Amino acid sequence: MVCLGNICRSPIAEGVLRHKVQQLGLNWQVESAGTNSYHTGEAPHRFSQKICLKHGIDISQLRAATFTAADFKKYDLIYAFADDVYDEIRRIGGARADMGRVGYFLNELHPGKNESVPDPYYGGEDGYKIVYDMIDETCDAIVEKYKHL
Repeated sequence: MVCLGNICRSPIAEGVLRHKVQQLGLNWQVESAGTNSYHTGEAPHRFSQKICLKHGIDISQLRAATFTAADFKKYDLIYAFADDVYDEIRRIGGARADMGRVGYFLNELHPGKNESVPDPYYGGEDGYKIVYDMIDETCDAIVEKYKHL
């Protein structure tokens, strides 16, 4: 799960998907990162934590990490949360980046539309609820699609 700073959208997604995976007893590794290092080492945004806790998911222990070219080898799937993030993933990966492993997160709900998950960072708390709901629904689709693999 990759967004810009790894403190709003992608840690919510990491927490939600980890929670669903754990409930089903799936052996998946779920992590998140950001394409920039502005927040590396920081906890998720307070509203990201708050909306997850409201749903019984504690993401307070997560810390922002930066996406690197090595992540292409480490992960089977890499989800970009927006156009700029997708472009940065390609740039970070360089000429040998396996972009076949990279997809838009919301394409799991709306295939081929390449829609972005809105960044709630500059808005109020309500934006985090909207983002949480989008992420929760998409994580359900991901689990349903890949749970038998």
